[in-house]
Amino acid sequence: MKQTLKDAFDIKLIDKKPVTINDYDIFPDKTLLDNLRTQIVENLIDNEMPSDITLNEWIYNEIDKAIEGYDLSNLERSHLFNLIENEINGYGPISELLNSKNITEIMINSPDEIYVEIDGVLTKDESVSFINDEHIIRTVQRLIEPLGRTIDATNPMVDSRLPDGSRINAVIPPLSTKGPVVTIRKFKDSMTNIDELIRIGSLTPNMARFLDAAVRSKCNMIICGGTGSGKTTLLNILSGFITDKERIITIEDAAELKLNQKHVISLETRTTNYDSDHEITIRDLVINSLRMRPDRIIVGEVRGKEAFDMLQAMNTGHDGSLTTLHANGPVDALNRLETMVLMGGFEIPIKAIREYIVSAIDLIVNIERMSDGKRKVTSICELNELENDEIKVNEIFSFSQKGLTETGEVNGEFTKHDGIPKIYQKIKSRGILDIEDIFNPEK
Repeated sequence: MKQTLKDAFDIKLIDKKPVTINDYDIFPDKTLLDNLRTQIVENLIDNEMPSDITLNEWIYNEIDKAIEGYDLSNLERSHLFNLIENEINGYGPISELLNSKNITEIMINSPDEIYVEIDGVLTKDESVSFINDEHIIRTVQRLIEPLGRTIDATNPMVDSRLPDGSRINAVIPPLSTKGPVVTIRKFKDSMTNIDELIRIGSLTPNMARFLDAAVRSKCNMIICGGTGSGKTTLLNILSGFITDKERIITIEDAAELKLNQKHVISLETRTTNYDSDHEITIRDLVINSLRMRPDRIIVGEVRGKEAFDMLQAMNTGHDGSLTTLHANGPVDALNRLETMVLMGGFEIPIKAIREYIVSAIDLIVNIERMSDGKRKVTSICELNELENDEIKVNEIFSFSQKGLTETGEVNGEFTKHDGIPKIYQKIKSRGILDIEDIFNPEK
């Protein structure tokens, strides 16, 4: 049976060899290689592969035809082979970016505008490009097809997770006016424990010990921060402090949490482009989780009507619930929570909403990505009673930036604020006594 390159795109080789040529700067004529790559792919895309040769032989033969008359080195020829081989067995131009352990985010704005994030810093990758918009869409389709998803003019947006836990978001025309736009947030399995956060300076050992005790004593907690600040990573790490004796239910749009406890039930929303009647939202899953006898409910992110149901769960015996919220600090997080509850259409006075929030939430943890790309837990605070109908927060730990070093790194210090927080009494009442030295250093 004859085969085209389109068919070959679906071939899965178990022994796929890694691409080793990634130093694009060694080639004197990058434009020539790009043009040859374009010519070979476009020539092969609809051609039939002869049945009497292997896939690799076919690629080599087509490359030989394309480069006839050009004086290319063996290294350049191998580079061309790897580009085409990645089209068939990998994910096109971004195959090496996906395999790189240093890259945390890949952003495709246009065929020749690809940015990557390394150590929190965005850089344009000049070594990678697509042939055209169709090439981008074809690569996205290849990524999401095993997930049972598709992207086209009638389904111009997709938000899903890849098998390794990475998150992919793609938007194409007519929603995007400049062509396909793709964002891939890669899952980093190296950041899995609190010791790693201490090592990189995201928080102090005492802050880590306090958060450990707070989770074990079933404090209700919200982790807030901006986009890419590390909220989900921190949520995943703090969730690791939950004991194996508890039944944990996680609720996410795309399952990113990697909990190692024995009794974990993971629920994931279902979106549809066709009929909203078949859509299953975060709110639906939060409501349903209450019927599943949870000891802990962990919501990947609250951003809408489900906020009220999450607060209700925290107020009705489901202590130790954890979630994240997109906000620029604890006060902003509280304001957003109020807005989300009001979005649910509940006719509740603002004062009553605030009292509900205070009774439900014990701690707010704020994490930020600093100007040097590093993440810092900049605030751990508890909620006090209303004062003049306003929620007052009591800071327990904080980070203050003092300036920048000569190399551009953020210079600052962590502070443990004076006084014993009221949440410490709740922690002690649950039999957690191993952080006494933090607040009573003389004992």
